[in-house]
Amino acid sequence: MIGDMLAKARKSKGITKTDLSNITDINIGHLTHIEKGERNPSHKALKTICKALNIPYQPLMFTYDKELNEEQESYNATQYLSYNKILAVDKIGGFIDCPPTVPGASFALKVPDNSMEPTFQKNSYVYVELNTPLNSKDYGLFSYNNKVIIRKFFSKKGKIVLKADNKTLDEIRVLDTDNFYIIGKIFKIK
Repeated sequence: MIGDMLAKARKSKGITKTDLSNITDINIGHLTHIEKGERNPSHKALKTICKALNIPYQPLMFTYDKELNEEQESYNATQYLSYNKILAVDKIGGFIDCPPTVPGASFALKVPDNSMEPTFQKNSYVYVELNTPLNSKDYGLFSYNNKVIIRKFFSKKGKIVLKADNKTLDEIRVLDTDNFYIIGKIFKIK
């Protein structure tokens, strides 16, 4: 998956693999293997590539050992993961223990509203793993038209639908024209 994200970034910048090879001093064959997902770049190579593309490397680190499954490929998950955005935090609440059942958690987030009740109570914490593609019925943290929301994710025939557990709220059908990113997967602690 990291290769898909690097290819997406490279193409969006209008840089050819030959140009990237010349800038980074990384063999074009190796770059091709990386973009095809046949090899993972070393951390040093990833930082070098990201510097050449003028993008942060940390968002891509979260995709390092992940592979897309059939459902994630059907909705083109990498299209909705960001390689150049990071989450802005408005208030720091301190530290919270990370349960051993969610070793991939990147941070804990206080639930801001009742949209996901009864599953996630307002002011409780959820654990988020950044830049993780989702499967149907996974809970996720999303940026939808510049608003950060928690919803249950559904994918059917390549279309994405986000549902609140609070039945009074309408479902969101994500359109190609929407400004939509999957920030990460939320783990439900039992």
